[in-house]
Order: sequence, then structure tokens, then C-alpha cells
Amino acid sequence: MPAISVVICTHNRDYYLGESLDSVLAQEFEDFDILVVDNASTDKTKEVVEKRLPDNPKLRYVYEGTLGLNVARNRGIRETSAPIIVYFDDDAIAPTKWLQAIHAAFLKHDNLGAAGGKVELIWPEGFTRPDWLSEGLAVNLGAYDLGEEMKLITDAGLTPRGLNYAIRRDVLDKVGGFSLNLDRVGNNLLSNGDLYMTELVLRNGYQVAYLPDAVVKHQVSPERVEQKWYFRRGWWQGVSECVREQNAGLAGPAQLGRGGERMLRGLYKSVKFARDRATSFDNLIYAYSQLGYLSTAIKGMLANPKPTQTQT
Repeated sequence: MPAISVVICTHNRDYYLGESLDSVLAQEFEDFDILVVDNASTDKTKEVVEKRLPDNPKLRYVYEGTLGLNVARNRGIRETSAPIIVYFDDDAIAPTKWLQAIHAAFLKHDNLGAAGGKVELIWPEGFTRPDWLSEGLAVNLGAYDLGEEMKLITDAGLTPRGLNYAIRRDVLDKVGGFSLNLDRVGNNLLSNGDLYMTELVLRNGYQVAYLPDAVVKHQVSPERVEQKWYFRRGWWQGVSECVREQNAGLAGPAQLGRGGERMLRGLYKSVKFARDRATSFDNLIYAYSQLGYLSTAIKGMLANPKPTQTQT
């Protein structure tokens, strides 16, 4: 049994996957294996992995035909045996000491349930960061930096990014795996599965940590340098937040007040800071995201007229 299983869930990303795999295979840490969960890909994902199988006994491939990121994540739990599972994205690149930093943190802190490290962005060739993109919106690209010191996360809103997320197997067993009504299914932009997992880890009495030395780099695809992508991402972020609240027992009429207030606040700030393109656009997307939140809240109330009681 290895100390760590790295699980890479992938769907039609053959153009990034090879570089991602090679960076994990080049780790200076030895006691790990890699599982690629091919989530209903129709491109050359399988060929990319098979090309590397003969020379890399640490590497395995499984095909998961039911589409959904969290379906694939949960398949990774069942197909591995290590006490620590590290989820890594198919478009991320890991420096050689990445797994060393993760393993050292879990060895040192017995009550550490989940952890993740810094994420730096790699812009597409020929692109630079747009002047309308704020630090807050860059988070949607996976950017994550809480400084140079290890920090314990007590606010789930500061959760480590799912592209660089490590968790103990016994914690996953206790919380029942990843929620199947959060995170991506195919090309939608549903999210918040990592945030909800962090909530569950904290709720069960475990610690969650930010590890500055467990840094990875995340490749920004070209479509994410266009403003229209952020409107789409914002809508799905609102949907995701509403679904997370429903999972936590916080659904009901109060959501209409919360969503309406946030939308008006975002619109006001977008106009107020019109001369600052990044701040104005950030608030406009925040306001737009509330349309996704409110539409999902209304659908939920129509489907379940009786308000959900808050969990204790």
C-alpha cells in the first residue's frame, strides 16, 4: 500500500493530460501511485495514459462511463488503497517536491483531515492577465495563495482548490465521499464540491490546512481570458452556492432575500467603481451570479414548498 494515491479525474483534456501526468511521475517522493479516472472521454485520453503505462508501474487507468466530476472522484476512492488521497487536475503541473510537502504535513499533524497548497496560474502563450480581471475573479481560474506560512482553515470559503486537494481516506469514509449534486458534469460549470467537502471535514472535528510549499501551477485555457466565460462561470457559481446551501439544510424563502440583497449590492458597486475596470467587472459578475442563485432557489422551493430546517 502506498502512502499517497494521486487521483486525476479527466474528461476530454488529452491536450493537457500528458504534461500533467509527467509532472506527477517526476516527483522526488517515491511512496505513491497514480490513478487516472477517464470520465467518459471521447478524445485520446486513453492513448495518452497507455503510452506511459509500460515504463511507469505506479500508473493505472480506469474508465468511468457515468459523467460527473464527483462521480469520478468517488470512483477514485474505491479504486485506490492509500491512506491519503490527493486530487490533482488534468491541466495542472506539479513541481518535483509537491508530494513531499503534502506527506510531511499529514505526518506531522495527526488531526489534519484535508489540505491543499498554493496554486499559481500559467497564462496561454501570447496572453497576459487582462486589466479587467481582479484578484477575486482569478480565484475562478484556480489561483490560491494565502501567504508563505502554513495556515489552518476555519472558514470553508477559504478552502484549498480542488485541483490540489489532499484528504485522509478515513475522513472520506466518514463523510461519505463527494456530493453528486455539486461540481461539473460534462461542460457545465457547477462547482463548490471542494468547499462543501471542507465544511464536512471541519464539521466532523478535523483540521483543514493551507500548505504554501505544496505549490502547483494551473494552466489557463484561452476561453478563460474572455469576459463571456466569467458570466457563464458566475451563473454556475450562483447555482453551486444555492445547491450547497440546500445540501446543508439552509434552503427556503430566506434565500430570496439573501440573493436579492447581494445582487443589488453587486450592481451598486459595479457602478460606483466604474473607473476601476477590474473592481467594476468583479462586482458585475457577482451580481450576475445571483441570478443563478435565485433561479435555483425558486426551483427548489417550487419542488419542495416546505422550508428545509437548518441542520444542527
